[in-house]
Amino acid sequence: MSWLTEYSEAAKQTDQFAESPKHTELLATGLFGETGSVLAELKKEKREADAYPAYRNKLIEEIGDTLWYMVRLFSVLSPSSLARLNTSAISGSCHINSTLKNGFALGVAAGNILSVLQRGDDNIVLKELLAIWDALLRIGAGSGIDLQEAARRNLHKIRSRWPESRTFVPLFDDEFSEEEQLPRTLDIEFRQIDRDKKQVVLLRCNGLNFGDRLTDNIEHPDFYRFHDIFHFSYAVYLGWSPVIRKLLNCKRKSDPDVDENQDGARARIMDEAVSAVVFSRAKELQFYDGINHVDYDLLKIIQEFVHGFEVDKVPLWQWEVAILQGYSVFRSLRRHGGGKVTL
Repeated sequence: MSWLTEYSEAAKQTDQFAESPKHTELLATGLFGETGSVLAELKKEKREADAYPAYRNKLIEEIGDTLWYMVRLFSVLSPSSLARLNTSAISGSCHINSTLKNGFALGVAAGNILSVLQRGDDNIVLKELLAIWDALLRIGAGSGIDLQEAARRNLHKIRSRWPESRTFVPLFDDEFSEEEQLPRTLDIEFRQIDRDKKQVVLLRCNGLNFGDRLTDNIEHPDFYRFHDIFHFSYAVYLGWSPVIRKLLNCKRKSDPDVDENQDGARARIMDEAVSAVVFSRAKELQFYDGINHVDYDLLKIIQEFVHGFEVDKVPLWQWEVAILQGYSVFRSLRRHGGGKVTL
């Protein structure tokens, strides 16, 4: 069995469109979109060259996404054709102009598939899928990218988002003493008060105030004053929040490297940045009221943000849980003007 056939079997397990009556059409539409993304990355490399250091990784990601849709269409329309594909890399190097030319061939074939599906001719679809595979082989050769590696990375990413089974990562501070652990249980009051014609939120625990008094810090109030609930949600569902470690004075000082690199100022800035970026998206979605998922692109942006910190080990689905649960409590705090939260 070739690696492409093995990849196809694994991709089948992650197909979120499988139950749709428009399965083939959705796969073809997704394939067209991903080939456009490959072309966009090829254009950026041509336009920006050394100023675009992320080019290679982005191109690998987009090629992997294109491969996923390609193998799914092969599997739906003609599994035997997929098994007969030659997976050997095309020999020889290509300069970027020829790679762009192969990108054009990729886009044309994907567009033709959409056109042909409207007429219902599966044989021509298979011909265009073969053209897509040939173009990907040539793009890989011209860019120095191993398609098998692109497929492997693609499956890792998809399983991070839609795993076969869900197991939370171990807590990052399990091996530290209790005083350096995030508390395993905690009762926090979000108390909202009026001050100088503004509504201010302060945190209280065991009758004591802690942390800063927060306002929305924006011209049009949007209840961001309750945003510490997101950091608490990250602590609960990710086992991670440098902001909460600072607030509760439980930094891991016994390990100077962890204290500086994982619990320090830069990590806290990252914690705040993730909270702010998600909040901007959430405002457009009624703070996830009635929504049971977080869009894939946002989750990938978060993963890029936290790369290099311990929390980058957390899969995308676990981030989704942390975000949705945090916003569930946020909406309640907003509705009631504060309240007590048990973590």
